[in-house]
Amino acid sequence: MKGGKNMPLTANNKGGGDFALIPEDLHLAVCYGIWDIGTQFSERWDKSVHKVVIVWEIPECRGEFERDGKKVSLPRVISRKYTVSLGKKADLKRDLESWRGKKFTDEELKGFDIKKLLGVPCQIQIIHDKVDDKVYANISAIIKAPAGTKLIPENPIKFFSFEEGGKIPEGTPEWIMDLIRQSEEFKNPKSDEPEEHEKDSEETVPF
Repeated sequence: MKGGKNMPLTANNKGGGDFALIPEDLHLAVCYGIWDIGTQFSERWDKSVHKVVIVWEIPECRGEFERDGKKVSLPRVISRKYTVSLGKKADLKRDLESWRGKKFTDEELKGFDIKKLLGVPCQIQIIHDKVDDKVYANISAIIKAPAGTKLIPENPIKFFSFEEGGKIPEGTPEWIMDLIRQSEEFKNPKSDEPEEHEKDSEETVPF
């Protein structure tokens, strides 16, 4: 990505199963998964844009899931898909600033390492939206967690970036896999030539 307002990888709520909706409320949550889904074509804007999916656990809302052949109680999760940008009108910039509890400085806008969000707590405002005959639990706001909040993800931390390479994490939800497969990067992978990483750590800031 070039320019100070576009972010390298240095939301859209997808529900599933037969679980009841996550209640409308302000919930404590913690980020445990970030997937770069590459360059996706946007019908709304009639252009291709770089997208990322961020996923949070909500510890107080739980469900029974099967893991390694056993039923276990785990937090419900919710996600949002974002354009990877810190532009003035970008949803990601707005939510990150609300999550941080402060505005980005001009220097910080030159680059933010999204991976730093993993394991960071926050508060998520859930609302229910009706579309046609279905009701969905969606994220309406992300807010800084109260001081001293400590949440450790119960699900394994998962991260994937086309720019950093590596394999897509085992256990990646199928709907995220479908989005990754639709990306330009997946359809037209880069060659195996060595990549330059000298600048990866520059201009990144702690969350």
